Amino acid sequence: MNLRTLTPLLVSLLTGAPAALAQSAQPAAPPAQKPAAQAPSTVPGVTALPGQPNLLASGVPEIPPELRKRVLQYLETRSANLMDVSRDGKQVLISTRFSDTNQLHLVEQPLGARFQLTFTPEPINAAAFHPKDSNALFFMQDVGGGEFYQLFRFDRRNGRSELLTDGKSRHEVLLLSEDGKWLAYGGTGRNGKDTDVYVAPTDNPKQARRLTEAEGSWYPGDFSRDGSRLLVLQYRAADDSDLHVVDMKTGERRQLTPKEGKGSINGALFTPDGKSVYVVTDRYSDFTELYKLELDKAPSTSAPPSLTKSIRWNVEGIALSEDGKTLAVSMNEDGYSRLYLMDTKRGSLSPVELPRGVMTHFTFPRGRSDVLVYGITTSKSPADVYMLDLRSKKSTRWTRSEVGGLDTDTFVEPELVRYKAKDGVEVPAFLYLPRERKGKVPVVTVFHGGPEAQSRPNLSTFTQFLAVEMGMAVLVPNVRGSEGYGKAFRAMDDGVKREQSLADIGATLDYIASRPELDASRVGVFGGSYGGYMVLASAAFYPERFRAAVDVVGISSLPTFLQNTQAYRRDLRRVEYGDERDPEVRKVQERISPLNSVERIKAALFVQQGANDPRVPQSEAEQIVKAVRGRGADVWYMLALDEGHGFGKKANRDTITMATFLFLEKHLGAPAGSSGR
Repeated sequence: MNLRTLTPLLVSLLTGAPAALAQSAQPAAPPAQKPAAQAPSTVPGVTALPGQPNLLASGVPEIPPELRKRVLQYLETRSANLMDVSRDGKQVLISTRFSDTNQLHLVEQPLGARFQLTFTPEPINAAAFHPKDSNALFFMQDVGGGEFYQLFRFDRRNGRSELLTDGKSRHEVLLLSEDGKWLAYGGTGRNGKDTDVYVAPTDNPKQARRLTEAEGSWYPGDFSRDGSRLLVLQYRAADDSDLHVVDMKTGERRQLTPKEGKGSINGALFTPDGKSVYVVTDRYSDFTELYKLELDKAPSTSAPPSLTKSIRWNVEGIALSEDGKTLAVSMNEDGYSRLYLMDTKRGSLSPVELPRGVMTHFTFPRGRSDVLVYGITTSKSPADVYMLDLRSKKSTRWTRSEVGGLDTDTFVEPELVRYKAKDGVEVPAFLYLPRERKGKVPVVTVFHGGPEAQSRPNLSTFTQFLAVEMGMAVLVPNVRGSEGYGKAFRAMDDGVKREQSLADIGATLDYIASRPELDASRVGVFGGSYGGYMVLASAAFYPERFRAAVDVVGISSLPTFLQNTQAYRRDLRRVEYGDERDPEVRKVQERISPLNSVERIKAALFVQQGANDPRVPQSEAEQIVKAVRGRGADVWYMLALDEGHGFGKKANRDTITMATFLFLEKHLGAPAGSSGR
């Protein structure tokens, strides 16, 4: 994994977007076990569910058998998440779930059997082949959802895994050199707060050394082909990163991006000769564009020529062929991925026809230049892996993930819509409408996390069940502050400007009222992490217009969240939300924190939390539950003891999902005169 493509896992780790809301939940691990004598929850009446000792509930009724039966097939949907491809392109490494969690599987031919390699209770969603030995794998995994990832080496010859890191610090972003001699990763082992870049020889990986040792968050980017240098990303915030090159032998570090100004870095890789670097950044434009920096001329305050300026959308990832002649470029065009192939000599871009959806990851085999392996999901199909022949431009499907035996032709494709807030800011959104409607239908609004994330038209069986089985419309907005629409749009909710972004909730409600098919009197809201904050803000600041609110690992108070989130991410979040230690900033944060307006909440509330969440701690959930109950209102609450920022274990996820459908059906009801299908 490297900055050739900014993977979903890295996006999640850097932005705080809730991994649990993706179709495949990301892994995580607890910072520390709670003392045995300490009660698992401060909420009165929380008890374990029958047969699920790690899943506690309060106020949640039993799931009716008929609902369980309706949901079951949707819960059996799988996905094949591309991890890596062997050097010769003949073996594809994927992460998929056959039992309870995502595990590593090998596929050796198109639509061939998925041979399971790992069998652990915790999910694995980051892994790579050894570049010279496909029998050796490296992967990252945590315990219990706390995101303190550890690095392991897996030997396919004997099926054994070996822990390579200290077992307690947080590690992320696994990278291997082209010659297979070196691996690199980020880690907090020095002080538990700052993330340094570590490098280690692959033949003795426990002998790791810090290549960088500085304040803040530093991540490995790309090794030069000869293994002598390493690109390193210095990350401060979504809109503020710098790129450096480090000499592997001496440790000498040189900054490649200008010291003046700021911008994001969404991808970086060396050219084969090591003289230049391809960089994806929005430093010189409102959108992230592709540039080529000559190392002997960097840094320069003047903008280099953009290689993608003809396309006014974000470059979301790049990959370079082994011979350096072809650069694969993925663009995020209004939420949909569009793949282009660039002739690096001429600089020409040629679009490639792919299914209309969202690319999850793509890479060239290290020893080939004629094929590109990619993963893609659409609104009607889960993530699967394909291999593109660059000569014929035809794709061969390598995996076909099950969708619980459902007929995906019955699934709903979204309509891309736009509406304006009162201050003129335009909000893009995806609207999923039930096909069969009699009268106005209820609406569930879904807010993404991040905040610097983006809702995109990938398969969500949660959305499809609401639309197909329950006859509800689903509206998925990208409110101001979302990624994908330029850095000016992304910055519109930074700091105290977040108060203005709450107007987008009102604009969303006004849009619902403007659509004749939608019932503005029966509106629910769902979201996780920052999306959970938006759920609680919707209920608190628009109390007359929401009937039901589902908060998943959400923020109830911005100041207490910033005080209690893990130390390694506190400063990163202060850049986004503002520094709560500043009295004037704190005034605004207190004013827009739902916890301080619980007396206004009228919607029914369902709060869901992982006990090991390092991002949004359990206290955020429990303080809002107790405050709302203190007013005499009923609140459903579920707490997973073996989860973190979301729900990565199938048994937990299934029960919580079914409870969510029960809650929404109870409070929003079925469409007038309709039974759903």
